[in-house]
Amino acid sequence: MFRFFLMLPALFPLLLFAQSGDRYEYINRYKQIAIAEMERTGVPASIKLAQGILESNAGKSYLAQKANNHFGIKCGDNWKGKKVWRKDDDLDKHGRLRKSCFRAYKSAEECYVAHSEFLRDPKKRNRYGFLFELDPYDYKAWAKGLKKAGYATSKTYSQKLIKVIEDYELYQYDRMSSSDIFAGNTRPKSKRWKTTTPQIEGLDIRNFNDANLVLTSEGQTPREIAEKVDLKVKCLLKYNEKLEDPDRPLPAETRIYIQPKRNGFRGVKKWHYIKAGETMYEISQIYGVKLSKLYKRNRLPEGAEPAVGERIKLRGFKIRKNEVPHTRYVQPSDGPVLKDDKTEEDPFMDDSETITPDKPTEETTPVTEPAEEEIELEPLPPIIEPITPETTPDETITPEPPAEVFHIVQKGDTLYSISKRYGTTVDQLRKLNGLTSNIIHSGQKLRVK
Repeated sequence: MFRFFLMLPALFPLLLFAQSGDRYEYINRYKQIAIAEMERTGVPASIKLAQGILESNAGKSYLAQKANNHFGIKCGDNWKGKKVWRKDDDLDKHGRLRKSCFRAYKSAEECYVAHSEFLRDPKKRNRYGFLFELDPYDYKAWAKGLKKAGYATSKTYSQKLIKVIEDYELYQYDRMSSSDIFAGNTRPKSKRWKTTTPQIEGLDIRNFNDANLVLTSEGQTPREIAEKVDLKVKCLLKYNEKLEDPDRPLPAETRIYIQPKRNGFRGVKKWHYIKAGETMYEISQIYGVKLSKLYKRNRLPEGAEPAVGERIKLRGFKIRKNEVPHTRYVQPSDGPVLKDDKTEEDPFMDDSETITPDKPTEETTPVTEPAEEEIELEPLPPIIEPITPETTPDETITPEPPAEVFHIVQKGDTLYSISKRYGTTVDQLRKLNGLTSNIIHSGQKLRVK
């Protein structure tokens, strides 16, 4: 026994190292869904990850293992799903611990979504609603707010959250988007998920969205890459639709696919919100999705570019006709666009890739697709030469007030996501629309500017 106590100081660092390793593994596994939920609901990714680590012991707890419950969410009165009973902090009439009812989920990802809905449930607005008025980058305020709202009984809950966030630098994920994480697929690997990549000297070959690509070095050309991977140049240009000159040197870390991109994104993320300067081709390359499929899924004519703030659907069925993104004017290119009209054998192409549409995921509800309709870009208004009015020195010209801009709330929208889309703040949106809380509803018309 004495020897055991003498060994404790030596074992303690090893235990800490093992715990740290578990937490890093947990973060890498769930950071994508945490960021996706932040974009959807406004719950900071750092807070969600830190809560998951603490509540589930980095995925090792009984509830996480048996019920996929990473946040200790109890059943409540309205829960109709599967349940798990476990002693927690509920007492019986004699003051003794009794078993509490906890929700069981099909997957950890489902629990991550449920955690967001739990916090923003309108029935809990008086308890958690104030959190969504906080600065989304102020993780300390969120941690203290959760403690104040009584999310956990520990008196040091906020300090524990803050320590985990700072020890593992989780605050960095609050300023990321899903597309910033290159290999952000968080679904379990299966036969569909091929992660093996060929090793070729001089090429940095990766696998993303189940397709191999090359991250170029400065100055590499498409022809050079094609020769090294033993691929016809025409095929390489076909996989990367906007490549025009096979001998043009490419910037460093350009994504060049050496296999066909997929019909849809196979990761967790479903929507991409357009940032300034982004094009449909860039989105196609970021997510490994065929450009033609992106246009078709979003009911846009090929060559159109969506306006800043619009959202592009990455997987699943086509969007509804009333959800077609607004487009921006694009100056036609003077240079020729290489286009191969001849059909050539594709050494990597699966037959299923060309004739089978994406299967709906669990979260997608199949619908009967209406016939496609052609969508034309609205023509630019004619350029009118400005007329300088004749004014006397005493006259004052009153500028016209800026045009008001409105947004129709879609399912899944939050004030936070809308504010990010239109470059404003939650407070400004509330002032413009006379809102007293952050609760909004589908179909609601909001003034954003």
